[in-house]
Amino acid sequence: MISKKQENYQVTDYGAKADGKTICTKFIQRAIDEAAKLGGNVTFDKGIYLTGSIFVKSNVELNIGEGVELRGIIDENAYPDIWSRVAGIEMYWPSGLINIFNQKNVKIKGKGLINGEGNYWWNKYWGEDKLGGMRKTYDAQGLRWATDYDCKRPRNIIVFQSSNIEIEDLRLIRSPFWNVHICYSDQIKISGLDIRENQGPSTDGIDIDSSSNVIVENCYVDCNDDNFCIKAGRDADGLRVNRPAENIIIRNCGMGHGEGITLGSETSGGIRNVEIYNIKANKTQNGFRLKSAKTRGGVIENIAVHDIEMTDVINPFSFELNWNPSYSYCEIPKSFTGEVPDYWRILSKKVTPPEVGIPKVQNIQISDVKVSSVFTDGTNSKAFCVDAYAQKPISNIMWKNVSMETNTAGLINNAKDWTMENVVVNTVDGKSVLIEKCFNVDLPRIEKITKL
Repeated sequence: MISKKQENYQVTDYGAKADGKTICTKFIQRAIDEAAKLGGNVTFDKGIYLTGSIFVKSNVELNIGEGVELRGIIDENAYPDIWSRVAGIEMYWPSGLINIFNQKNVKIKGKGLINGEGNYWWNKYWGEDKLGGMRKTYDAQGLRWATDYDCKRPRNIIVFQSSNIEIEDLRLIRSPFWNVHICYSDQIKISGLDIRENQGPSTDGIDIDSSSNVIVENCYVDCNDDNFCIKAGRDADGLRVNRPAENIIIRNCGMGHGEGITLGSETSGGIRNVEIYNIKANKTQNGFRLKSAKTRGGVIENIAVHDIEMTDVINPFSFELNWNPSYSYCEIPKSFTGEVPDYWRILSKKVTPPEVGIPKVQNIQISDVKVSSVFTDGTNSKAFCVDAYAQKPISNIMWKNVSMETNTAGLINNAKDWTMENVVVNTVDGKSVLIEKCFNVDLPRIEKITKL
């Protein structure tokens, strides 16, 4: 990694001003380019730096210290389109606020702030009232699935086809789209990030996409969508690339609002060898979540989840393999008369034979979990929300030392060879788990809660 003895390159020496008024993109980039020649540290005086996309290069350490804010410009031209992958397919998409593309040995650190100023893009997607924008227009045309791709939005940090990258101790807020996206990369360490103020659509916290040997630790995420997510490509394009997400650790992290820790829905290249532990979730929609669709394919396997605490989590364990059909299944309406982008054709390409599109989930160990999620406001928490396919039931799931308090026990559909050791679910209604199309599946002990 970067030597501490290497020279510092102060961005103000290259024309940047920390006044919150001057657009500093080219000045910051000049400092980075100079530092990259021999390797060095890029530093900032305290203050606010307005900037569009900057590209960090090999052997550079970007030091965003306490009291420094990199604030994104509200100008779509400030984030030029670049070839990458977004939401499971390869396409041209806006570059991020901070980009690491095809580089190695890069570190971004400091207790400073990355502010994506996302409101403009959030309103573009769903309007100020969350009922309008492009989403309303596309829904009316039967194009729900296309909205997320056509409404192009920058990410706060992107690491693409890079190796030996460290990102640590930063605060990230208000990302127009995902906050941190790690794609096609290897040997990545993310630590100490604090990610908040992400009320906009698809403002995921940290997304690990077809990457390997990744550690995420000591982070906190509060967002609108997936707090932490592991992805591996979507449908025909993801099956073509066929690159897994593998050898990943997520540990010692906290979650506030959001959709929880998610594997999927982009599963085409496979997700394997993942360990998730020492996680505290408070008021997330889901705790540990698997999601996919009948066109995704791929194998999710060799996953260990342990030492988890959940409080006020509506769905502690949600395994949805037919997730969100209006988004997951792309079909160009016959009534559509406008121009069809190439990536629409890629998204709507059929997976053949259809059996290839059925995802497979197997070999998961879940242990030492405590859930306290009984609601008295009409919210109905469910211990299990499991929906898979008869062709490929979710198989070989081992549960041990799991204690849950929820409103109901929930449903398990299409599962095979589950074991449960010391698994107790305390429910308000006292009813057992509903079982459909399961084979050799142990059930938890159900105890009725007598006092709320």
